[in-house]
Parts: sequence; structure tokens; C-alpha cells
Amino acid sequence: MDALRDALPGIWDGILVTLQLTLGGAALAFLIALLLGTVVRVRNLALRGASRVLIEFFRGTSLLVQIFWLFYVLPLFGYQLEPVFCGILALGLNYGAYGAEVVRGALNAVPRTQWEAAVALNFSPWQRLHRVLFPQAWALMVPPLTNLLIHLLKGTAVASYITLQDLTFEIGKLRQSTGDTLFAFGVGLLIYFVLAYVLTVLMNLVETRAKSKLGRGPTLKEMLRLAPDEPVEAVAR
Repeated sequence: MDALRDALPGIWDGILVTLQLTLGGAALAFLIALLLGTVVRVRNLALRGASRVLIEFFRGTSLLVQIFWLFYVLPLFGYQLEPVFCGILALGLNYGAYGAEVVRGALNAVPRTQWEAAVALNFSPWQRLHRVLFPQAWALMVPPLTNLLIHLLKGTAVASYITLQDLTFEIGKLRQSTGDTLFAFGVGLLIYFVLAYVLTVLMNLVETRAKSKLGRGPTLKEMLRLAPDEPVEAVAR
């Protein structure tokens, strides 16, 4: 326990680096997913084809290989990236490609009658997407995006290969100082689980809010003041 106590400051710093990579990578991945997931549905063949190539390229290659290219290969061409920026960029590109398929699928799942109604109301393409399609698709996107967010959190472990002292790196140091692999990685397992659980709870709240805006289920305020033994169906009614 003394070794763990001594390692706590380093582990805390590692958690902060992991969260920085997770939140930064998730924000970039979301923007990329929205862009590619929307463009891949347009009629312009060149734009649609370019989006599809990007999606398949970053989905079809390893995150570890991508981060190695960004950090170790680009300097050979005169481009040196900071480790944190490199990690965020690699995570954003990789998981953004997966997220693009989530966005595309959710937009396609919105009934076509909704799009036709927006056209009948003479909405511009942006208005159709922003006011009609996306609010309905967003509620469908949140669950799979939650899964991707958890995968992204776990994917931050590759950052230790590019000199970043993230949580995985600090757990490795704890193993070296204690000589106890089971204990060190047990601590790491517990911390990753707690981080993933907190992110899941937050995303569940986002999903509840998204559904309530469409009139599906209770609002977020109703969920928060729901008694432990009170069924959700009662609040929904």
C-alpha cells in the first residue's frame, strides 16, 4: 500500500492525461463524424466518394499504426506534432470514421416522410438537416456513440507508445515499483472501469434529454427526481 500511496500523484496525472485525450479525441471525432456522415449522403459523386474513401481508410487501419505514422513518420517529412495533439488527432480520425457510419445510419433511419414534409415547407437543405432530420437522428445516435466513446477511452492506452504519461503508463510504473503485476493492473482495471461508468451515466442523461425533446419518455428533470421504487412508465404517462 505504501507503493500505491507514493504512486498516487503520478496516477492522478495519468488520469488527467487520459481524460484530456478522451475528451479532446471525442470532440474531434464527433465533428469528423458529423461532417463525413452527412457528406456521404449527398448526391455529388465526388464528395460522396471522397468521404467513403476516408471513412474506410481510417476504419480499416490500426489506431496504433495511425498514431505511429503521425508521431514517428511525419517528422521524416518535416512535420513534428506535439504528443498530446498527436494522440487527440489519431483518436479523432480513427473513431470519427466509425462515428460517421453511426451518423449516416441514424440520418437514414429518420422516416422519409419527415424529409418530404421539410421539402414541402420549402426548407433549405441546412434547415431540413438542422430543424427536422438531426433532432430525430440525434436520439438514435447517442447509444452507439456512447459505445464508441467507451472504446475511445480504452484506445487512449496507445498514447503511452508516443511518450505520453497516461494512465496506462503510470500503471506500468506502479508494476515496476511493486513487482506485483496483478495488483498494479488490478488498480488500472478499476480506474478504467470507473471512468467508463461515469461517461456511460453522463451519456445516458444525454440520451434521456434527446428522447424527451421528441416526446419519447420522461424529461431529464423527471428522471432525476424519480423515486427509486417508482416505475419509469408512470412518469412517462
